[in-house]
Amino acid sequence: MSGQDSGDPPVTGPAPRRRAGRLRGTGRISKTGWSAAAALLAVIVIVSETSGSSGPQSHPPPPAAQAFTLKALGHPDQRVSLPAFAGQPVIINFFASWCGPCKRETPLLARFYRDSGGRTVVIGVDANDQAGAAERFVHAAGVTYPVGFDPFPAATTTSYGVLALPQTFFLNAKHRIVKRILGDVTMKELTAGIALMDGKGGALAGATGPGTDRNQDRG
Repeated sequence: MSGQDSGDPPVTGPAPRRRAGRLRGTGRISKTGWSAAAALLAVIVIVSETSGSSGPQSHPPPPAAQAFTLKALGHPDQRVSLPAFAGQPVIINFFASWCGPCKRETPLLARFYRDSGGRTVVIGVDANDQAGAAERFVHAAGVTYPVGFDPFPAATTTSYGVLALPQTFFLNAKHRIVKRILGDVTMKELTAGIALMDGKGGALAGATGPGTDRNQDRG
């Protein structure tokens, strides 16, 4: 299966490094669409912070992550399950072998996981992909964290609102989403996301997407 059909440009980003591959059947997401979504999110945040009484406002808890159980990539008799890591902060990375930005991001994430000695839980979700191609991809990238296989129609992936790859979610110990990255994640963002997962980063961080210049943080 190919995630980027011939002649079909990938999801937008201001520079080639920020492009993302869309999931088949989801339609194009334009730069204007990302901007509109960001503007809507900003309006929601402003309204939520200014509504109600004039006294101190309490922030609602971050949204809960959708629980899932998938067959393990390359090991269909095994399962990769988010509930199996109850009580632990988790990074969930949605990717695919056909996704251009994933080819840059996945080796970075694999190296980060190895360097952490597995102390930070990482779950990969291979979305809308061919199993053989996905297995070769994760092997070449040096992935050692668990990877769940979410083939078309990629129900787990779409349940997270993921329409373009890659995307990364940072969950705290209660499995609430404290940060979301649209596009390939940087080492700086991994560090910042872990701080939020551990409750050291303050309030909920909004989604960071292709409109942000983050290329200098790669590597």
